[in-house]
Amino acid sequence: MNTFLRRNPLLVIVLAQLFGTSLWFSINGVWLSLSHELGLTEVDLGRLTLAVQAGFISGTLTLAVTGLADRFGASRIFAVASLVGALSNGVFVLVANDPASAFLFRFITGLCLAGIYPLGMKMVIAWTPKYAGSALAWLVGMLTLGTALPHLMRGATPGMPWEWPLWGASLLALLGGGLIYLLGDGPHLPTSRGAIPLQQGLAALRVSRFRAVAGGYFGHMWELYAFWTLVPLLVGRELARMEGGETLIPWFSFAIIGIGGIGCFVGGWLSRGRGSEWVAGWALRVSGTMCLVYPLLSGWSPALLVLLLLVWGVAVVTDSPQFSALASAAAPRESVGSSLAVMNAVGFGLTLPAIWLTSGLWGQFGVWVVLLLVPGPVLGLWSLRRAG
Repeated sequence: MNTFLRRNPLLVIVLAQLFGTSLWFSINGVWLSLSHELGLTEVDLGRLTLAVQAGFISGTLTLAVTGLADRFGASRIFAVASLVGALSNGVFVLVANDPASAFLFRFITGLCLAGIYPLGMKMVIAWTPKYAGSALAWLVGMLTLGTALPHLMRGATPGMPWEWPLWGASLLALLGGGLIYLLGDGPHLPTSRGAIPLQQGLAALRVSRFRAVAGGYFGHMWELYAFWTLVPLLVGRELARMEGGETLIPWFSFAIIGIGGIGCFVGGWLSRGRGSEWVAGWALRVSGTMCLVYPLLSGWSPALLVLLLLVWGVAVVTDSPQFSALASAAAPRESVGSSLAVMNAVGFGLTLPAIWLTSGLWGQFGVWVVLLLVPGPVLGLWSLRRAG
């Protein structure tokens, strides 16, 4: 078993990433049921999504401050995070009707995701350093599919208890953690024996190329998670105009978020010939254009707008693995894990106001809130040009 896993490390890591990150938007997939049965609103959706983001930021900062990302085996951290994340996601089912407890356990889930996503990036670099851009494209592609997976699980269980997809996500996370534990750590990154303080993670920001790449990533992150949070609301609007049933919302949401995985895979393939900067630049241009034109076309055919959402779903995440590959190449080699953790912490910090603003203002302005996402791609393109 271990021999097979070590012969196919990328396959194992990306599958574990898919299973582990199904925890991220697990409640978003059952949002309609939570809304109908517990009376939760779009503001509550934003609040619970923010709890996960805040937990993830706290976790990545903890990794950076303590140096855990570089001092201990990534596979062990990944496995423990998957176990605890699965348990906290399961407990949410029991406390969903208590706002304070629900927020707490979504926060804990986000905390655990910090041991899954950044450590997954480090394991990819450790196992397949030669084609980091392409390999990370597969990893982020699976993160994207993992984010979309709860929508698919809910779409496949119509009329059944909303708890089932959440328990399913927890079981998948346990499976992913087990696979990574059996795989172990890759051979191509050194393990740091001494403590690596936060300053070493921040030291990468003094490297001009890393700083420019990180700026591009920050702009990308302002847009990405706010868009993913809005997808069920945007889909619901268009389906209502088409007089479609609510049962179709999870299926369309899965398609729009999940199709970004294809963008990541294609972007990874293109990066081998064109380079990561070229792929990231074009993805930012397309997604930025969608931010601008979508509300302006909001009165057009719902079918056309759903098509635009699919295009947006591809572009919005295609640049993510390329930024990670560029950052890992520009960071000091002895603190790659801490450098990526700091970059992730700042990037995810920017998702908090973006999600808060767009979900909080949806009730007043509807589709026009997506104009608030425009600064992200603009900042990303400006910063990426400085990296060249």
